[in-house]
Amino acid sequence: MRVGFLGAGLIATYHSKSLRRSGAETECGVVRAGVFDPDPARAAAFAQASGHNVCASEDEVLDNCDAVYVCTWTSEHPRQVAKALQRGLHVFCEKPLATTLGAAEEMARLANEAGVTNQVGLVMRRSPAYLWARHLVDDPDAGRVMTAIFRDDQFIPIQGHYSSTWRGDKALVGAGTLLEHSIHDVDMLRFIIGDVERVSANQANFHGLDGIEDTVAATLAFTNGATGTLATVWHDNLARPSLRRVEIFCERRYIHIEGDDWFGPIHWTDSGGAEHTLEGEPLAKAAEALVDGSLNPDGEFVRAVAAGRTSWPDLDTAVEAHRIVEAMYASARERGSAVVVAETHG
Repeated sequence: MRVGFLGAGLIATYHSKSLRRSGAETECGVVRAGVFDPDPARAAAFAQASGHNVCASEDEVLDNCDAVYVCTWTSEHPRQVAKALQRGLHVFCEKPLATTLGAAEEMARLANEAGVTNQVGLVMRRSPAYLWARHLVDDPDAGRVMTAIFRDDQFIPIQGHYSSTWRGDKALVGAGTLLEHSIHDVDMLRFIIGDVERVSANQANFHGLDGIEDTVAATLAFTNGATGTLATVWHDNLARPSLRRVEIFCERRYIHIEGDDWFGPIHWTDSGGAEHTLEGEPLAKAAEALVDGSLNPDGEFVRAVAAGRTSWPDLDTAVEAHRIVEAMYASARERGSAVVVAETHG
């Protein structure tokens, strides 16, 4: 199985290393094929570290692989994914899928028509902490889920170790912290709590980058009757890593996630007063029992390709998160008016 990469930046490096750690390379006979990046030096560094060979164009990569990772800036995703699908390639596309909901919908349609394995970089779907949170919410002993409070803060990624200046260009990224970063959070709220019926949101721009909001506060009403809030911010405090704090209240259980997005810890307290904590390797082992396969998104992508089956989360899943995000932006444009998600179309 020849695996190629379009884009050789931070996120491509993450997926390359993750694939190496998964053990699926040897298991599935993966061959590191071509990589292309508009920055030749970055492509060369990626190739030297990963074992890929540098290609002169994206077409050279696509013509010489069976599966491709699309890890370029967001505005390029629809065009590059379409080119890959035209060749019948299996596709892993980074999130967000596109700068607009309509483009994301079209990408999913094309992938479904092509009948190939497709996966999106909503990697928190395989996070032990968030898988265990969903397990705790679904447990009948918890009672009905009532509300969730989700806070996500990160220094604006045009600086620091991200150094992705393109995230300050609306033409390349589409929008700011909500679309580019917190589409993960929107997907997790839907994954853990349930489908979203309507939203209300307000946004602000402190950095003065045209079309790049750096603060969004949203409220969500879920179809199951639960409510939720999401606060996402891009600040300038480089001393803080990307941090999330999540609180979930069920009728008879309180759940709290802090620290690492993957290994927790996650705490929960039941109505009897018993307090519990899981983190690190014990959390990973407990969560792995909840899924088919492993918790490594890249290993599971190539295993699905090798087996000729679907993988998750797929592009259709990402479209649903895009639909909620677009409803939030629509609300913010109307000064926080409620927007019904089902009525949001590309």
